[in-house]
Amino acid sequence: MKKFRKVLDGLTTSSPGATVGSPSCGSAAGTPTAAPTPKEIDVQETLVSENFQLCKTVRHGFPYQPTALAFDPVQKILAIGSRSGGVRILGRPGVDCYCQHESGAAVLQLQFLINEGALVSACADDTLHLWNLRQRRPAILHSLKFNRERITFCHLPFQSKWLYVGTERGNTHIVNIESFVLSGYVIMWNKAIELSTKTHPGPVVHLSDSPKDEGKLLIGFESGTIVQWDLRGKKADFRIYYDEAIHSVSWHHEGKQFMCSHSDGSLTLWNLRNTTKPFQVTFPHGKIQKDARKESCKPILKVEYKTCRNSEPFVIFSGGLSYDKAGRRPALTIMHGKAITVLEMDYPIVEFMVLCETPYNNEVQEPYAVVVLLDKDLIVVDLTQSNYPVFENPYPMDIHESPVTCTAYFADCPPDIIPILYSIGAKHKKTGYSQKEWPISGGTWTLGSHTYPEIIITGHADGSIKFWDASAITLQMLYKMKTSKVFEKPKPGEGRAAELVEEDPFAIQMVSWCPQSRMFCVVGISAHIILYRFSKYDANTQIVSLEVRLQCDSDDVISPSENENNPSFSEPGSHSPQPHHQHQHPASPGSRTPEGIKDSIPCLKVKDRAVRVPPGYQSELVIQLLWVDGEPPQQITSLDINSAYGLLAFGNCYGLAVVDYLQKTVILCMSTLDLYGSTDPYQRLTRSPRRNRQSTSEFCMRGLSNFYSDSKKRIRTSYQSLTELTDNQQSIDMERNKSPTSDHVNGHCTSPTSQPCSAGKPRIPMGPEGPRLTRRGPGRPPFRKAQSAACMEISLPVSHTEGHASRRAMLQQLHGVTMYSHDEHHSTTSYCWSDRESRENSFTRSRSSSVSSIDRDTKEAVTTLQFGESYGRKNDVLPTPCLWVGTSLGVVLLIPMSIPTDQEERMEEPVTMGVSGAVLMLKGSVLRFSFLDCMGALIQPPYEVWRDHNAPEDPDRLRRRKLVHFSPSSSQDACGDGHLAVVCSERQAKVFLMPSQSCLFVHNITESSFVLRADVVSVCNSVCLACFCANGHVMTLSLPSLRPLMDVNYLPLTDMRIARTFYFTNGGQALYLSSPTEVQRITYSQEMCDNLQEMLGELFTPIETPEAQNRGFLKGFFGGNAHTFDREELFGEAAAGKASRSLAQHIPGQGGVEGMKVAASGVVGELARARIALDERGQRLGELEERTALMMTSAEAFSKHAHELMLKCKDKKWYQF
Repeated sequence: MKKFRKVLDGLTTSSPGATVGSPSCGSAAGTPTAAPTPKEIDVQETLVSENFQLCKTVRHGFPYQPTALAFDPVQKILAIGSRSGGVRILGRPGVDCYCQHESGAAVLQLQFLINEGALVSACADDTLHLWNLRQRRPAILHSLKFNRERITFCHLPFQSKWLYVGTERGNTHIVNIESFVLSGYVIMWNKAIELSTKTHPGPVVHLSDSPKDEGKLLIGFESGTIVQWDLRGKKADFRIYYDEAIHSVSWHHEGKQFMCSHSDGSLTLWNLRNTTKPFQVTFPHGKIQKDARKESCKPILKVEYKTCRNSEPFVIFSGGLSYDKAGRRPALTIMHGKAITVLEMDYPIVEFMVLCETPYNNEVQEPYAVVVLLDKDLIVVDLTQSNYPVFENPYPMDIHESPVTCTAYFADCPPDIIPILYSIGAKHKKTGYSQKEWPISGGTWTLGSHTYPEIIITGHADGSIKFWDASAITLQMLYKMKTSKVFEKPKPGEGRAAELVEEDPFAIQMVSWCPQSRMFCVVGISAHIILYRFSKYDANTQIVSLEVRLQCDSDDVISPSENENNPSFSEPGSHSPQPHHQHQHPASPGSRTPEGIKDSIPCLKVKDRAVRVPPGYQSELVIQLLWVDGEPPQQITSLDINSAYGLLAFGNCYGLAVVDYLQKTVILCMSTLDLYGSTDPYQRLTRSPRRNRQSTSEFCMRGLSNFYSDSKKRIRTSYQSLTELTDNQQSIDMERNKSPTSDHVNGHCTSPTSQPCSAGKPRIPMGPEGPRLTRRGPGRPPFRKAQSAACMEISLPVSHTEGHASRRAMLQQLHGVTMYSHDEHHSTTSYCWSDRESRENSFTRSRSSSVSSIDRDTKEAVTTLQFGESYGRKNDVLPTPCLWVGTSLGVVLLIPMSIPTDQEERMEEPVTMGVSGAVLMLKGSVLRFSFLDCMGALIQPPYEVWRDHNAPEDPDRLRRRKLVHFSPSSSQDACGDGHLAVVCSERQAKVFLMPSQSCLFVHNITESSFVLRADVVSVCNSVCLACFCANGHVMTLSLPSLRPLMDVNYLPLTDMRIARTFYFTNGGQALYLSSPTEVQRITYSQEMCDNLQEMLGELFTPIETPEAQNRGFLKGFFGGNAHTFDREELFGEAAAGKASRSLAQHIPGQGGVEGMKVAASGVVGELARARIALDERGQRLGELEERTALMMTSAEAFSKHAHELMLKCKDKKWYQF
C-alpha cells in the first residue's frame, strides 16, 4: 500500500497557469506539488518494473523486398530471405517465424538441411550462417565469413554434410556442415577448364551432383561453360562451351540429360553421350519473323525439369518473353508435353520452386505444385489440374494491397464482434481457388491458454479499411470496406475532378472505433470524415452530408496598406452551423475572383442519390471541410466520437468543430483562439507580415509520388519535407534569398516563418490564426499521391541548435498540419533514402518547449480530443459531459456540455456547449487524455449499446437507446467526489485532480527527444502510461504516481512510417509497420514474454525420412556406384587437409557447437524431445536386449562345452592328458 498525500487546493482563486506551476525537471518519479492537503488519497499501485519486458512477438505480412526461396519437402516448411537480411519461415497457419541477420546484409540463397531442422543462409557480405530450427525462435549455430572471395551459389546434396560453395572467381569450396569449417578440397577454376582456354569462365552460377553418380559435380559458369567434375579422380569428365550465358541448370532424374536456360531466351537440352553440341535448342517464346530471324527474347532466369510417371515431363521457367511486346507482365511458363501455358503475374518474379513428392533427385519427381515468389506477393500454383489454379493463401500476405496509411489495435474486444465481422466478410471472398489443401503444411501450432479477442484495423491509400483478427498472435482478415463508395468517381475534364484524377483523394488518415457500440469513424486526406454504423441487414440509404467551413477568412489577413503594428488577424467569431446543402457561408470579400478561385466547395462530391448498401458498416454521415478563398482545407489532426452523447468532434490547425450526428447538425465551429475566451494563458503580440516571401501553400497536402519508392528516386513527404526546416532561422532566410523569384499574394508576404528584412528589428510573435496561406495557382491539384505510412522512409535532420522549427515541423508530419513550406519551384534540396541518412538523420526536436517558443507559432492546432464525464469548472459539484481539447501549444481546454437526457428531447433539443471552461498547461503538444477514479481504476468513456437500426420493427418492443455510463462518482466512497485526469504531451505527463484542477504529479518524460505516441493501457490488472519516443525509447510509467517502470531503447533508427503507425493497446501489446509490407507486433509485458514460447508454433516436427525406392539389380549394377561414394574420405581433414585460415573465418553462433542438440523450449518442444528420447531409448533397449540374448546363448554354449569337457576329463589320470 502506497499513500500519496496531495493538495485539494479549492480555497485559492489563482489562474490555471499558476495552479500548475513549473514542474521540477529530470525527476526520477512523479513530482508532487507542495500545497497543503485537506484530504488523503489512497491508491494501491501494484505494477513494478518486474512486470515489464520488451520483446518482439510475431511479424505479419509479406516479406519486404524478397530475394531468396527454399523449401523442405519432408518437413514441408518454406523459407523466404529478404534484402534487409530477414528470413521468414512459414508452415501451416500459425507457424510463422521471423529471423534477422545482425549484419543486415541481403540474403542471396537459402538451403534447408532436409528433415534435419536446420537452414543454411548465404548473405551478400559473403557469410554463411547455419540456423537451428529445432527451437521456436531459431538461432545461429555457426557462421563462416569468406574474406577473399564472394559467394555466388551454394548447393547441399540431400543427406549430405558437405556444402558446395561457388564463388565469383569461379572456384568451388566445400564446407563441413557439422563443424562449419572449410575442407582442404578446392576445385579451382583453372583446373576445371582446359588449359588452352584464354578467358576466365566467370562466376559459378550453378552447382549440382549428378543423380546417376554423387561423385560427379556439375559446375555451371556464367560465361556458358559447363564442367562435370569427377570428385574422386579430381579431373573433368567433360567440358561444354556454349555461346550464350547460363542462368540455371536442371537435371533429368535419370542423370543422362540436363537442361540449361540462357540469356537469349533459349533452353538447351544436353545429353551426356554427346556433349559437343546440345541435343535440343528451343526458343519457347521466340517466333520466326518475316525475314526468317527469330524474335529477340528476354533471358530465362531459371528452369526446372521435372519428370512424371504417367505423363510427359514438366518444363517450368521464368522469363524468356519477347522484347517486342512492350507492357507485357512478368510470366511463368509451364510446358507439359506439347501444351504451353503462360501465367502472367502482377509483379516481377523473384524466384520459384517446384514442389515434388520425393526428396531424392534420382527418382521420378512427380511435381504437384510450384511456389512463385513475386516482388510483392507469394502464390502457389496447383500442377495437378490442367487449368493450373492457385491455392488460397492462408497467410496475411495482402496487407500492402494498397499502401497502409494508418493502423489501430484493439485488444480484449467484445467476444461477439469477431464472428460477426467474419460472417459478413466471408460473403465477399474470391472464388476459383484450388480445392486441395495448402501444400506448405509443416510445423505444429496450438491455441495457447493466454488468448483473448484482438482486432487490428488498417487504413489504406485507396480509401479501403481492413479489419483483421489478431487473436493468439495470428492474423486473418475479417472484413473489408471501401470508403470511396460514398463519393462520386472523379471524371477527367470536369473542373475540380480533373485535378484529382489518378490520385489518391480517399486515403485514410485516421480511424476511431468503439467496439461496444460498433460505431466507426474515418478521417480521409481530403479533409473529410465518414461516420459508419454496423448492421447485419442490407438497406437503401440516402447519405447525409455536412459541410463545415473551418478556416480563417481573407478578412483575417492584413492588407499591404495597413500599418506594420496592426494585428495580423481579426478575431473571427464562431461560424454558424452549416447543414447539408446549405452554402450560405459568410463569404469573405474577394472570395470569388475572375481567375476562378475556389470558395465554399468541398474537395469531393458525395453521392446525392439513394444507394444500396450491403450488410456490414454502412455510412450514415459525411462531413467535409470546405475550400476558403482559393485555399484547400487543412487536414484534420484530431478526432473523437462518443456514441452515448451522439457527438463527433474534430479539429485541425485552425480550430475545432463538434457535430451532433443524431440531429445531423454542426453545434460548434470556431477557431482555437475563440475557445479560450477570457482564459487565454498567453500574452499574444501581433506581427505584421512581410513582403517578398515565397508561397507557403504549394505543398499544403503533398504526398509521395508512389508507394514503393526506389532507393535512388527523389521522394518527398506528404506535408513538406522536414529536412528543409532547420532550427537556424538565418539559414532559412538564406535559402529563401537563393530563390530566383518571389511569390506575392495580394501584394504581401504569405510565409508564416518570415523575418523582417532589416536585421536590427526584433522578431514579434504572431497570433494563433496567423495570415492565411497563399492562393493556389490555377490547375494545381490540392492533393498528390496519397501519403503512405508504409513509405515514409525519410529520416529527420538532427537539430544542433536551439529552436522551434524542427519540433513544430515534426508535429506537421505526425498530424498533417501545414504551417511552413517552400514553393515547389524554389526547392533546391533533394532527398533519397540511404543507409547513411538512416543513421545520421534521426528524429529530433529542439530542446525548447512549446511554451517558451510560443512567439514562433503561427497556428495552434487541435492535436487530441476526448469526450467523457468530468468537471468543466472548479466549482462544479457533479460530473457532466465534457470535451477535453488538447492543442499543439500544450494547452488543455475543458468544454462542458449540456445534453438532453430524454430520448425524444435528445432528437429535438439542441446540445449546448460552454467554451469558457478550464485551462491547463503542459510542455509540448498534448497527445493523450485518460481518466482514473480516486482508487486508480480506469474510467471508460460512456457508450451506447449496439442495436441494429435496420432490424425489422417489433411492435411489442419500444426501440430505445441503451446507454452505459462510467461516472467518476460511482466508486468514490473512499475519497468523495472527483476523479484523476492523466494528460500526456510530447514532453511530460501530468496527473490532475478534478474538479480542483490541482496537479498531483508531473513527470518530464524526455528532454532530448519527444513523445510520438502515448496511451493509457491496462497491464496485469492495473493501468500504466505507455510512451514511444522519437529516439526509439519505449517507456512505461505507473499511474497515478508516474514512476518510471520501464525504459528500453528499442528502435534507435526511427522513421516516419513507424511514427505514424505505432499503436499501444491493452494486455501489454503494441504494433507498428516495420516495413511497407509488414506489421510487427511487440509486447512489453513480462507475463506475455514468459508465455510466448507456448504461443509460438514449432517449426520442426520429428518425421521419418522417406525411404529411397529400390533401384533393382540391373539399375544398381549398370547405374554406377552412386551409393558407395564416401564424401568423408575425399573432403575430410585426413584426406584433403586443412583450408587456408585467411580464406574464411569461423564465427561461433549463439547456439554454440552443441546447439543442434539443444531441444526446443515449451511444452510441445519438450514433448517432441521426450518422444525422440523415448525412441532412442527404445532403440538402445532393443539393441541391449539383442546383445543380452546373444550373450546368454554364448554363455549356454560355453557352459555346455565346459560340462562335456568336465565329463570327458573326469575319470582321467594326470598322466593321461
